[in-house]
Amino acid sequence: MSQHAIEVHDLVKTFQRRRQPPVRAIGGLTFSVPRGCIFGLLGPNGAGKTTTLRVLTTLIRPTSGWAAVEGFDTLAQGVEVRRRIAVVLQETAAELFLSVRDNLATFGRFHGLSPATIRSRIDEVLDQFELEADANRKVMDLSGGFKRRVQVAKVFMVDTPVAFLDEFSAGMDPLLKRAVMARLRDEASRGRTIVFTTQILSEAEELCDDILILNGGRQAARGDVHTLKLLSSGLYDVSMTFERVPEGLEAAIEAYAPLRYRVNQNTAVVTLHEHNFKVLDVVGTLAGLGHVLRLEVNGATLEDIFVELTKARGREA
Repeated sequence: MSQHAIEVHDLVKTFQRRRQPPVRAIGGLTFSVPRGCIFGLLGPNGAGKTTTLRVLTTLIRPTSGWAAVEGFDTLAQGVEVRRRIAVVLQETAAELFLSVRDNLATFGRFHGLSPATIRSRIDEVLDQFELEADANRKVMDLSGGFKRRVQVAKVFMVDTPVAFLDEFSAGMDPLLKRAVMARLRDEASRGRTIVFTTQILSEAEELCDDILILNGGRQAARGDVHTLKLLSSGLYDVSMTFERVPEGLEAAIEAYAPLRYRVNQNTAVVTLHEHNFKVLDVVGTLAGLGHVLRLEVNGATLEDIFVELTKARGREA
């Protein structure tokens, strides 16, 4: 058996469109994911994240190249792959005409769980996802956020070695999301491989052991959060809170051509490259505009790297 939970080699997926040019959603991806890893697929809309997940979960066929899950080829051994995965995709993955409880029970039966195990796990996930009050309601009668809870809850009904989650936290309140993230860490510590996509970069920064940033169907960067931050050494976030927003603040910021900035009430947050100028010179100039109540200078965040890498890929294209 392979030492990797997931292997992808030179994967290409092109969608043919009638009377229109073909669209290459994945353009030659190669990567592997070790067992027990929380692996994040990041990228802007249209980067190829969901298409990659759909290939790995046997929902679509690759145009060329190959992918394997737990050592089984997704194309030639699709049944074996499906026995070893649990999947939550962006589109609905719940039986709308069944109750919440019956959705969970049916999913457990599909995966061969015993009736006693199904009953025990249903009680557990209903409690964790705060679904007890809605257990007997049809999923079609739930709000979008609660439907999402039912979808994600299914992943914790079974012990498949690999779980795929596409934007898993959509519609979750902050407390529930934090509880689910803690559960995902626990699952990984017991050897389960978690693969998820997200555009909420703080989730990836907090959860992921390994990250692959996609852009235009290709790899833009790969590594853990620390490794990715090294790609943008010299990138800093400067946060300044003023007693009141000084006149000419935004013009002064724009003169430094920052990567990005925002002014929210009386706080300005500026992301910039130190190699263009000294950060302390910028701080001194902005501080001279008004009375500063609070100042922070921090190294690059994952969001900074993400923006920088995807912009760079766009300029190359």
